[in-house]
Amino acid sequence: MTKPIYFDYNATTPIDPAVREAMLPYLGEYFGNPSTTHAYGQPVKEAVERARQQVASLIGATLEEVIFTSGGSESDNQAIIGTALANQHKGKHIITMQIEHPAVLNTCRYLEERLGFKVTYLPVDRYGLVDPGDIRQAITKETILITIMHANNEVGTIEPIAEIGSIARERGILFHTDAAQSCGKVPVDVNQLKVDLLTIAGHKLYAPKGIGALFVRKGIQIDSLIHGAGQEKGRRAGTENVPYMVGLGKACELAGQALSESRAKVKDLRDKLCQRIVDGLGADKVHLNGHPERRLPNTLNISIRGVVGDELLNRIPEIAASTGAACHAGSTEPSSVLLKMGLSRELALGALRLTLGRWSTYDEIDTAAELIVKQAKLLSRSANTIDYSI
Repeated sequence: MTKPIYFDYNATTPIDPAVREAMLPYLGEYFGNPSTTHAYGQPVKEAVERARQQVASLIGATLEEVIFTSGGSESDNQAIIGTALANQHKGKHIITMQIEHPAVLNTCRYLEERLGFKVTYLPVDRYGLVDPGDIRQAITKETILITIMHANNEVGTIEPIAEIGSIARERGILFHTDAAQSCGKVPVDVNQLKVDLLTIAGHKLYAPKGIGALFVRKGIQIDSLIHGAGQEKGRRAGTENVPYMVGLGKACELAGQALSESRAKVKDLRDKLCQRIVDGLGADKVHLNGHPERRLPNTLNISIRGVVGDELLNRIPEIAASTGAACHAGSTEPSSVLLKMGLSRELALGALRLTLGRWSTYDEIDTAAELIVKQAKLLSRSANTIDYSI
């Protein structure tokens, strides 16, 4: 059976074969605990520190500034809750935006509901961009943290992080960015971005699920979430997940080596896919969601007028993609991100998120565009039967 075309790289990436090969020795021969000082532990400890340096090199950090975690959600939680608890004597106000990943939004809500913090959720414009001026106006004497994602996971819009970082530094406020979607796709440098904390998720850049990292700029104190022994220099307890750390390190090394080339190729693929769909359906039928230029090179989020994205994908089993919508209690709910960007319910329901990656091909682009155009035309003929008020 032929596998469907995979256009859901923003949801997760396959493990790169080179990453898998790098991990294998640490699932067999090199099994020692890196905290031990004997012959079984030392090669493993060296592998962990080598992986830490590989992660640090991708983002322009130093080895000591990288904490390994279980993934993006834990990194976001440690960055936000850890900063909040360590600095609550200075204030209890946090600034974020309305289209953050749930790992940020729900963490902020937890701090509000359980620990009495106040959170400002800033709006975005029709492209999904937050206004740095709004951030400046939202700052109070109580503000201790600003957390704004680098790139949106649904529409790919890249936020003005460096400009926000300048504002945060000017006011002496810590600044975190969730870079889970951007690391490995576009240049990410913690110094150019002027961030104090940055989240990485391994499974978004061809490493396994269950591994991530958190950059914490030297000199910044945050509380730990996981308490125990002194791993990760006392910042995150638990015996190290060595094979996965090695995998993340190798993935970061590969991403850094091929960043310019892969970025150009996947952008060309994405733009050709978009153009073929527009040519097939007409420019009046296709609405681009997200910023036309300030966007991840692999991400195409479009709404097709008169079509429900979920229904369209259900009719195309040859493509594995997503809509950004979720089904609740039998009714289709449009993406909250798209609604916050000002899309109508109809356009939001018509969304398709087509995200490409390392192994996407031009043949797949041609096939996918043909299938989408064909089925969208068939569905649009019965558009008058769609009830957008559900």
